Parts: sequence; structure tokens; C-alpha cells
Amino acid sequence: MSLKIYNTLTRTKEEFKPLEPGKVKMYVCGPTVYSYIHIGNARPVIFFDVVRRYLESIGYEVTYAANFTDVDDKLIKKAAEMGVTVPEVAELFVQKYYEDTKGLGVREATLHPRVTQNMAEIIDFIAGLVEKGFAYEAGGDVFFRTAKFPEYGKLSHQNLEELQYGIRVDVDERKESPQDFVLWKAAKPGEISWSSPWGEGRPGWHIECSAMIRKYLGDSIDIHGGGQDLTFPHHECEIAQSEGLTGQRMASYWMHNGFVNVNDEKMSKSLGNGINVHELLKTIPGQVIRYFMLSGHYRNPLNFSDEAVEQAKGSLARIENCLSALKHRLKTAEAGEVDPEIAAAVRTVQQQFESKMNDDFNTPDAITAVFELVNAANPYINREQVTAPTLELVLKQFEAMDQVLGILAPEAEDLLDEEIEQLIVERTEARKAKNWARADEIRNLLTERGIVLEDTAQGIRWRRS
Repeated sequence: MSLKIYNTLTRTKEEFKPLEPGKVKMYVCGPTVYSYIHIGNARPVIFFDVVRRYLESIGYEVTYAANFTDVDDKLIKKAAEMGVTVPEVAELFVQKYYEDTKGLGVREATLHPRVTQNMAEIIDFIAGLVEKGFAYEAGGDVFFRTAKFPEYGKLSHQNLEELQYGIRVDVDERKESPQDFVLWKAAKPGEISWSSPWGEGRPGWHIECSAMIRKYLGDSIDIHGGGQDLTFPHHECEIAQSEGLTGQRMASYWMHNGFVNVNDEKMSKSLGNGINVHELLKTIPGQVIRYFMLSGHYRNPLNFSDEAVEQAKGSLARIENCLSALKHRLKTAEAGEVDPEIAAAVRTVQQQFESKMNDDFNTPDAITAVFELVNAANPYINREQVTAPTLELVLKQFEAMDQVLGILAPEAEDLLDEEIEQLIVERTEARKAKNWARADEIRNLLTERGIVLEDTAQGIRWRRS
């Protein structure tokens, strides 16, 4: 089955055909770095990390760019509040982004371009639009002439006259049309600025991504992604700018993830219910947050709640307990043939996983395939006789699926370090010597480290609490 992607532009699932065989160019709009990322920001970061991982797993060479908006009204305000410069604010929260996304199991993108490092390209892009008649200068600002681009509205499927102006599309008497949007903003006194043909100023929001995509990935890319709130005006404006200048289709596939609500309410400043990832990671493991984000289809809304977190914890524990038991049995398993029943189950799971991921990256159903493997593995683990090749086959399939999903904590790959293994051996010896006090002391110590011991007919088993 070939990979199919739901394209916001056409509102249909389309077979994925890259512009260049074997290679994928993907761009996802990143954060404005004036604060910590919140759980709404975390969803596209996690989901498109999975998209990138899956594309690589099926043989594509992926060039993945995710930008940082490091100059903006919000950064200017934050810098004034903190008594530092805009670049200092940006650098602080770029580093916090890396720290927090690493905690979520996210791999760094191939490229993380920053607006301030690409100012020459942004100015050249705007100048090109002015030269072609797609943009005009008014009082030190430069605006995009939407009437010049007849397809404006094709991504959000709105008529020009019916468009809701949305965020950052300001009413301004200097505009030829209310729908025209700013490409270059004249500097206000004391603001950070750059020299341009239109005077001192800084770029508008939309032009930044268009210019960076063109510089790092080219006039046309395969996949452009982001949250659904970016469909209009941001991505709509990107298309108008880029296709107006180059005459080329900007992106083959437009992908947008749904919102994350909190306790059945939309996150908003007025409700004060925003949750930043930096604080969340202090109490909830990153893999639990990641599992929660992937437990719903990316185009559907998700509801974040204590109950949802507990469900994610319980589901992950089932998988990790199975893995730990597999690895424990493997230590003493004998050589032999692969069990044909288990081999058949692994093939079925592999096909199910790939089928669901090929269907518009259906991660919740792909996770269901992981549990099908858990259900097949657990009875086998409990048999009196098991073979090492069978256990290794099952483990290999778990690892292959997690290379894509990334839902298992790094500890799950090697759950017991040497110190804990030695403590388990020491506890066994203490029990043989009837030194019950020492045996209990070791059990308590292991419990503190999140290791639960179970005495079974096959020997001592362990799992994470």
C-alpha cells in the first residue's frame, strides 16, 4: 500500500509522490521564541517528528526544516519586560525549546533557520514582489497586493470578499484593499530594526517563512505543515507570496494538525489555562506526553486532562512491562527455532502498522498494532520453554515500530543498569542467607528507583512502576 496524505489544499487524501525520487523536502512552522512552548505547540513538533521518522523508515532521505521566529512584537515586549535585548530573549527560549523538545523525544530538524539570520534574503524576496507588482510601499511599510493574486483563499477555501481578516491582518487606511497584508514594517522609535530600500524596519510574519523555504529548500517543496490555526492567514499568505514571486507551486501537500484543548476548553489567555511544556515535564514523563499526542489522529482535536495522562501512563506501562519481560527471558533463553505462530503474528503486526501509517499517518491505529504485538508476546513469555530467536524477533519488531513512534522511554531499551542488576543479585543472596532485613532494604531501594520485583516460577521478574 502506498503512502496517502490528506492535503488541506484539495481536501482529499492523495498518494504521496515526491518531487524528486527518494527525497523529501519538508517545512513546518516553528515557534515564536518569546516564551516556553505550550502543549498546543508541542503537538505539531511531536507529530511532524513522527512524519519525518516514518518517511525515513520507508527509505526516503528527508530534509526537514523548522524555523524560529526570533523577532516579533511579542519578543520586543518580552525584552522590555526583562530589561534585555531581543536577541537575548530569543537565544534563551531557543535553548529552552531544544531542552523541552528533547524531553519529548523529538529529534532536531535537519535545519532550524532563524529570521534574523536571513534578513538579506527576506529583503530580496520583498523587493522581487515589488518589482513584479505584487507589493507596494506606503509610508515606510510594504504591503502585498492580494488582488494581484487571484488564487488568494485557495488553501482556506474562502472567497476574497468573505475572508475573515484574522490575526496580523490589520486594518490600515494606507492599504489598497483591507485584505492586503504587511511584508515590511517601518521601525518604531527604539525598536530593533534593519536597513532596507524602504527604510529601517523589520519583516512581517508571513514573508519570513516564504523567504527561508526558498533559501533552504527551493521554490517548491513536498510537504508544508503546521497547526490548523496557521491555515489562514499565515499559510494562505505564504502561498500568495511564494507563488506570486516564483510562479511555481509552493508545496505539493499541506498538512495541518488539530487543536489541543485543556479539560474540554480551548486554551486561551483569557481563561488562563495554557500549560507550558517546561513545567509539565517536571511532573509527567516526556514519553507520556508524546504517547498522549499520538493517541488521537493528528487532524482531530485532543483533550488534555489528568484522566488522559493517567490513561497514557497505564498504556505505556503495559508495553514497557512486556518489553522488560521479553528482555529478562532472553537472558536465559536457549537457542532454537523461531516459533511459527509468533512469527506469523509479527508479520501481521508489521503489515498492520505499515498499513495504518500509510493511511495519512494514522498513529492511534498504529499504536493499536503495538498492542497486538503485546497480546501475542505475553502468553509466549509465560511459557516454560522459549527460544532466543523468537524473543529477538519480537523485540526487533517493537524496536522498528518505536523508531517511528518514539513512545518508549530511553530506559526501556536497557531497563536495568549494572547497579540495579547487582542489587537484584545481592537481594537473592540475602534471601538465601535468610537476611530478610537486607533483602527488604534492597527491595525498598529498587522501589524508589521505580523498579518493582515479582517472584515467579521462572525466577525474579522486574518492571517499572
